[in-house]
Amino acid sequence: MNIRQIIRQKRRQLSPVERNIAQQAIYQQIFHHQAINTAKNIAIFLSFDGEVETTPIIEYLWQQNKSVYLPIIHPFSSTHLLFLKYTSETQLIKNKFGIFEPKLNVLNVFPYHQLDIVFTPLVAFDQRGYRMGMGGGFYDRLLANYQTQQILPIGLAFACQKVQHIDNKPWDIKLPQIIYA
Repeated sequence: MNIRQIIRQKRRQLSPVERNIAQQAIYQQIFHHQAINTAKNIAIFLSFDGEVETTPIIEYLWQQNKSVYLPIIHPFSSTHLLFLKYTSETQLIKNKFGIFEPKLNVLNVFPYHQLDIVFTPLVAFDQRGYRMGMGGGFYDRLLANYQTQQILPIGLAFACQKVQHIDNKPWDIKLPQIIYA
């Protein structure tokens, strides 16, 4: 088994109690995070495969009058993401990976460079901030120039996803922050 499979299995094996305790600690960090509280436009993902449950985060952001955006696979460039406005009325469909995403409506597309924060999914991470995703490279391509665009990427993870060292490649993007418990 490779590191991606091992960590995904560890994440899925968290008991409901362990998962709940960790998620509550993660939510508290988010609720008290200065950059999140001052941000207006926040991209986040819908949880999949045992990831930190993002629905409570999304509901909190809506309560704080934040605009929330979800990624979709770009219809004309299948290795890139677009972000669409997400509300409680947004129709969701499953993409080719089985992950729910908003149904494409060009009126709801939001320019990536105008996002303040991008919550970033990950499978594993190390203390340097390097992450391992699911292997598609979507977020590495997306975040390649985040520093010049004033975007703050924040990883979300459980503590069991932290590893000693990610064997990062030159194109891998180091996250400035990872919220985990």
